[in-house]
Amino acid sequence: MKKVLTVVLVAFIIIQFFPIDKTNPAPTPGMDFLKIKNTSPEIANLIKTSCYDCHSNETVYPWYSSIAPASWIMKNHIDEGRKALNFSTFAMYEQKDQAHKLHECTEMVESREMPLDSYFLGHQNAKLSDEQRKILIDYFKREKQETERKMLY
Repeated sequence: MKKVLTVVLVAFIIIQFFPIDKTNPAPTPGMDFLKIKNTSPEIANLIKTSCYDCHSNETVYPWYSSIAPASWIMKNHIDEGRKALNFSTFAMYEQKDQAHKLHECTEMVESREMPLDSYFLGHQNAKLSDEQRKILIDYFKREKQETERKMLY
């Protein structure tokens, strides 16, 4: 048992020498979702608090992002999140893709798939109440309709 614990401890120490890249891409203010959609401060705060760490180029890395293997899992979530939807570069999506992304936002918040439960471990303020979920769902639906309306003209 002592040998197993020693091996685990040594392995844990060794993996600390393989840190994640915590560099955020450069900000693109003219491309940011909250700016181009002229989002109200109340809704912008909800989105920033519950979505932006994984779905923007404004990730704030907590202290435990320096400890492997938790850091690797976190980095994977961030990379996947940005790949699926990046609010920082939202203006770069074509309008039909923007409408689709907004539909997905609605579905993910409605089904409680987002924010991820694991995100709450270090971010209790990211938990959305039922009222906050409704606000976001209604907002994403309105923005989707507005985007689709613009596509017609």
